[in-house]
Amino acid sequence: MLRSSLRLTSRVPAASQRLARPALLARRGLATKFSKDHEWVKVEGKVATVGITDHAQEQLGDVVFVDLPEVGAVVKKDDTMGAVESVKAASDVYAPVSGEVTDVNGALNDEPALINSSAESDGWMCKVKLSKPDELDGLMDADAYKKFCNE
Repeated sequence: MLRSSLRLTSRVPAASQRLARPALLARRGLATKFSKDHEWVKVEGKVATVGITDHAQEQLGDVVFVDLPEVGAVVKKDDTMGAVESVKAASDVYAPVSGEVTDVNGALNDEPALINSSAESDGWMCKVKLSKPDELDGLMDADAYKKFCNE
């Protein structure tokens, strides 16, 4: 009984937890960043998951083909690393960070429309082991990206 009452008294109020959480996520590298070329990046440890933004897929329309980079390829920030083709247009995908491609989303080969239905989660394109983590500083947070898209 004493043990459970100690747990209750040592808990942080829920409102404080909500306020601290975004800062904690940003410090741990779990916050999503965005490029001016409409790619998103989510970093966990030294690996960045990369895809195109929801805004980009809306502009493209129904995606019918995705050209993914090769696992093991070394990509440089701002260089072409793939392409997305839709019923409206084809668009290059640019590396928002530099590093080695460690994984690709093979599900996009069979179901490219995942980019339309889930651009910023299941529609990820590749994972990149960061070679220059400081490049993340040049990317936008969600608020800045939203403002950028509305300009």
